[in-house]
Amino acid sequence: MLRTTLEKWGRFTVEQQKSIDFTRSKWALTEALLSICEENKFAMKHLTGLEMIYIMDNPNQGMWYVLQLLDPEDDAHSVELMQFKEQFKSHLKELVRHVSIKIKKHTDQAVWIRIAWGDAFSPPNHLKPTYVVHYLQTPSVFVTNLTSKQKPLLSQAMLLSTRHQAIKDANLSGPKLTAIRDLLMRKYQQVFPTKYPSPLAENNQTISNPLIEKEQAEPAANRLHMACKAFGGGALPQLQSAVYKLETKFRDHSNKTTTEREEPFRCVVKFASTNLLESLRHCVSSGIASTPVTPLLSCIPLKGRNYFVITDNGPGPSSQTHQPQN
Repeated sequence: MLRTTLEKWGRFTVEQQKSIDFTRSKWALTEALLSICEENKFAMKHLTGLEMIYIMDNPNQGMWYVLQLLDPEDDAHSVELMQFKEQFKSHLKELVRHVSIKIKKHTDQAVWIRIAWGDAFSPPNHLKPTYVVHYLQTPSVFVTNLTSKQKPLLSQAMLLSTRHQAIKDANLSGPKLTAIRDLLMRKYQQVFPTKYPSPLAENNQTISNPLIEKEQAEPAANRLHMACKAFGGGALPQLQSAVYKLETKFRDHSNKTTTEREEPFRCVVKFASTNLLESLRHCVSSGIASTPVTPLLSCIPLKGRNYFVITDNGPGPSSQTHQPQN
């Protein structure tokens, strides 16, 4: 992995790269890389370029959050890369006296932004950079390692450079950038309603008893179709969690003390899995979960969110702003 990153970077000579023992410990390998960098008298801009290549090739680390751009202006669809780069850097440098900004376009057309923040009295801190990923002409902005103090500054620079009038939290987060990106951009097999649902052949298990097969075929087919319609078919984005914050009245006739309280009953319910959508789809298709699928679960892929607030004011989930990351 690191060998490939260094080859893409292209700053080491062939002899220098051959001299590196990639089987050594992390600290020993770091010392060897730093020694070569000092020998070549590399500046900070060279090292940040190396880091950026590594993060772009290995984005599924840390915690990523999504912001959503709203109310595009008439010329928002015509913003091009060079125009975006110039305006973003210009606007952010007007807001922050000391800031380092590096922008690259990935092979999948994503615009990657690395921001090292400083302030009026200190230089940019390159040890804790913010990373931003944005696909031009789309409303989604993916960010990681962004503090509550830095968020308004980034938001204003994004609004001005993308020609939008508002930005908000999208209530979607996770450690895998590719998962939340694929969920928002619908990069998975979607199953649409049909009057005559039929099971996917490769997902059916062969039942030896023909009578049992005949009796269970139609209900199994319906469950499978409902599961795929709610969560998608084929490989699904590896979303790892969904959080529901409950702010509803407690209802239990056997517990009058709690039921008669005017304040809502507050608690948090979290679903977690290595692949939450796959797990939910399996629960529905296997009959573990009832059908039709409750909107509280099907709204995860439908709305592209994994954070919801449930209140007594409406029949479904409502959104709420994420707490600051730091």
